[in-house]
Amino acid sequence: MSRTTRWVKKNIGTGLSEVRISSWKYFDDFINQEMVDCNSYIWRGQRCDDWELESTLDRLVKKRKPRSPKRFIEAHLKRFQLATRGRRGINPQVLDKENDWWALGQHHGLATPLLDWTASPFIAAFFAYIKTGSIQTDHRVIYALHRSIVEDHAGRVAKEQTKKNAERFKELRASGANLNGLPSLLQREVEPAIQFVQPLSDENQRLVNQSGLFTRFTFNKSLRDWIQDHLNPNIGAHVLIKIRIPNKDRTSCLQNLNRMNINYLSLFPDLYGASMHSNLSSEISKY
Repeated sequence: MSRTTRWVKKNIGTGLSEVRISSWKYFDDFINQEMVDCNSYIWRGQRCDDWELESTLDRLVKKRKPRSPKRFIEAHLKRFQLATRGRRGINPQVLDKENDWWALGQHHGLATPLLDWTASPFIAAFFAYIKTGSIQTDHRVIYALHRSIVEDHAGRVAKEQTKKNAERFKELRASGANLNGLPSLLQREVEPAIQFVQPLSDENQRLVNQSGLFTRFTFNKSLRDWIQDHLNPNIGAHVLIKIRIPNKDRTSCLQNLNRMNINYLSLFPDLYGASMHSNLSSEISKY
């Protein structure tokens, strides 16, 4: 009798690969045998394998199609900041950074430019499998993103562009050109195309329990396309890995993760977590 193929890997472009695992029971083997650099990656689970890696605010902007997306996003955040007045308890922590405000909003259901990730492939698996819906693909998906490669490259490119802008400003000023507002634009530090956000606020205990962090993209293309377009073709590493696992394995996956203490109770340390854990225990036999 032939042995079942546990997983199939294929390279699909610069820094990109896809893995199809035949059963959830082989996921642990795949992580231990193939992901020797596991700690260098961050992980994200999604219910459908044809969904893009995009934030809720990205989807909202696509739907609304505002004339100026930048102004639309600025107004959206300002509206949230004003709406939170008097609703954050006594002596709330001062949030100085824009991304800290976005992280607070993400925790409470605001459409934001942030995308959730975790340091654990198994927590990512929980979020890939936990939800059900009327629209469901045959596979759930877990993404692995090599943080250090992406962060180093995006930071280096941003510094180079900042330097080029400063040199351009000096040239224009020396030539006596009419700058018309360019100084503030050219002298501004360029933000990396991908930012990794780990807020220090104490208002999101779930984020701590989920070993969570966020990414924020500042480009108008998919993460896959950005990696293809910007990373060295000879990089020799899998920067973004898309792992497909059968949808039919949902019950066995959640049972297994629960035995690992990865469940609603551990990931959502509040009444919501207690309620959802109780619901799931009633839904799944021998949970």
